[in-house]
Amino acid sequence: MIKFEAVSKKYGYYTALQNLNLEIPAGTLYGYLGPNGAGKTTTIKMLAGLLKPTSGCVYINGINIHEEPLRAKPMFGYVPDKPYLYDKLTADELMHFIGGIYGMSKEDIRTSSDSLFETFEITSWRNKRAEEYSQGMKQKLLIAAAFIHEPEVFVIDEPMVGLDPKNINNLKLFLKEKAKSGVTIFLSTHSLHVAEELCDRIGILNNGKLIAEGTLDELRIDAKSDGESLESLFLNLIAEEELNK
Repeated sequence: MIKFEAVSKKYGYYTALQNLNLEIPAGTLYGYLGPNGAGKTTTIKMLAGLLKPTSGCVYINGINIHEEPLRAKPMFGYVPDKPYLYDKLTADELMHFIGGIYGMSKEDIRTSSDSLFETFEITSWRNKRAEEYSQGMKQKLLIAAAFIHEPEVFVIDEPMVGLDPKNINNLKLFLKEKAKSGVTIFLSTHSLHVAEELCDRIGILNNGKLIAEGTLDELRIDAKSDGESLESLFLNLIAEEELNK
């Protein structure tokens, strides 16, 4: 479960996020959408514990991420929009490094790595250094590493970066399966067709404010539009919000 309670973030006089109230139940695949500069990455960094809110609280499974980070952080996996890999480490070495941080045994790391490498088709590359990987291979490795400790919450900014159609489909199936098993997934993306196909619920952010939230059908009802695509809804809601500023 993820909960934002009256969360705001200011940088000097600039408000990047304004009074965000949002609760996402366990097992939900949640899409967080908005134009550039809307406040999505700021939200994600606060959720990951990398930024502290100016006001309000962020909870993961009822634990305040900023007051009790050592209790909260083992519960989630995180892949940022500009991830970093240790280029001189092989995939196996990276998984053992990450698993060691979470206190996993070598046997558990190996078992989890084997399964994730098979899922993401990394097995034949497991002993190669990350510097030899394509962008898509790096993205798959980062997602695999984020799941090595079986997190209850997964946060990712632009999940499909660098992936070809086959791997996009594999990742969709993987995320759906994880959500069905009870993992809460919070993803930010500009690929509206991906969010429309994948997400149980969607939040639309603009100018630091959550302007719409719900299932796709609920968003259509709120917009008084029947059968409209998410892309059309998104563009219309953003345009309407801009006019009402």
